[in-house]
Amino acid sequence: MALTNRYKTATGAGTIAALVLVLVFGSPWYADWARDETDPDTAGGWFLRLLAWPAWRFDSDDTIQNIIAADLKAILVVVLTWVFLYLLPGSQLARARGTLSQFLAGWSAYVFAGAFAALFATLIGSNPSLLGAFQAAGSGAGYGFFVGWIVGIATLGGWRGRR
Repeated sequence: MALTNRYKTATGAGTIAALVLVLVFGSPWYADWARDETDPDTAGGWFLRLLAWPAWRFDSDDTIQNIIAADLKAILVVVLTWVFLYLLPGSQLARARGTLSQFLAGWSAYVFAGAFAALFATLIGSNPSLLGAFQAAGSGAGYGFFVGWIVGIATLGGWRGRR
């Protein structure tokens, strides 16, 4: 018997959506394809490149500190999505599953996760600066704003987790 929505939590579903987004679209293969095959001057090309923002990688000509920071950013996007989905009250306090508050809580959790993941990863990279961290947080929040609706949709219909 397949699991039904009766067993789906908003936090778990949103975290799985974030994990899939980071694993698939943050992969080196997708990031290379998006960089080489899309036009950044079109809306579609811009969005396809944006999907690769929390890119993780195994090797690069970059310093090991920057590679670790990039990989940590991808990991933090997923972990912080879980944290914010758990902490944001919108999906937990919704009286009816599938409401707008669940969608907005999932979306906003991804915006916050992207911003904080970029902020923290920039601070541990080589040559960290406060200005660079703030700029990276803005990029992460922008990523979360334009991609987070996917996480918001994934959280629809989920239970709070503990009844």
